[in-house]
Amino acid sequence: MKIETRAAENATVISLSGEVDLRHSPNLRKTLMELMLEKRPVAVDLSRVEYIDSSGIAGLVEAYQMARKNGTLFVLVAISDPVRRVLQLARLDRVFTIAATIEDALGG
Repeated sequence: MKIETRAAENATVISLSGEVDLRHSPNLRKTLMELMLEKRPVAVDLSRVEYIDSSGIAGLVEAYQMARKNGTLFVLVAISDPVRRVLQLARLDRVFTIAATIEDALGG
C-alpha cells in the first residue's frame, strides 16, 4: 500500500493505492489519526485501492468517528469497485459520505 498526502484548500487529501490489509492498515490508521488531530477536513481517494479488508475498513471508520466528534468533514472519494463491494456488504456505503471526485468532496 502506498499513502500520499497533499494539502488542498482548507483540507487534506489522502490518496491510497494497492492493498489495504492487516499488514498495511496500521500505517493508514496512524496517518488518519494524526490528520484527525488537526481538525481539518479530510478526503480519502480510494480510486487506486485494489483490495481492502476489515482492518482497513476499521481504520476508516475510526477516522470517520473522530471527524464527527470534531465536527469536521471526512469523505471517501472515487472508491474503486473492490472497496465499493466491501462497503456495500457492511452497509457502510450508507454511513460514509462518498463523492465521485475531490472537487465534489471539497465543494470546489
